[in-house]
Amino acid sequence: MRTSTESELLFIDTWAWLVLPWTTTDYVLDETLTRLFASTHFAKAVKFVGAIFEAQKIGSLVIERIGPDRFHKAWKLRLRYNDKPRLSFTDLTSFVVMQECHLRRVVTADAHFGQIGLGFQTIP
Repeated sequence: MRTSTESELLFIDTWAWLVLPWTTTDYVLDETLTRLFASTHFAKAVKFVGAIFEAQKIGSLVIERIGPDRFHKAWKLRLRYNDKPRLSFTDLTSFVVMQECHLRRVVTADAHFGQIGLGFQTIP
């Protein structure tokens, strides 16, 4: 019998390892860490975060920072997509980074990435 945690596990096939390094933002990590520490045993959460920082250290993970310029660009997108009130500001910052870094594919179940018409391809 699977627990809810087990059913949310992600299998990584060869393709996923071959597209390393992965890119994320400090805002995405903020959301992730907040949810992780709220739902997981503290020691496991600390170990997971340690692995994130180790991946960054060895170059397997790029963490893009959302500074004032990117924040302002995300704000402009917030105004542009006034018909999508549930679009998170973190998503908007992700869109900015993806555009700047010429990233088109995103691993997400968030439909907003496909709804905004910026040409992003969601995986799976």
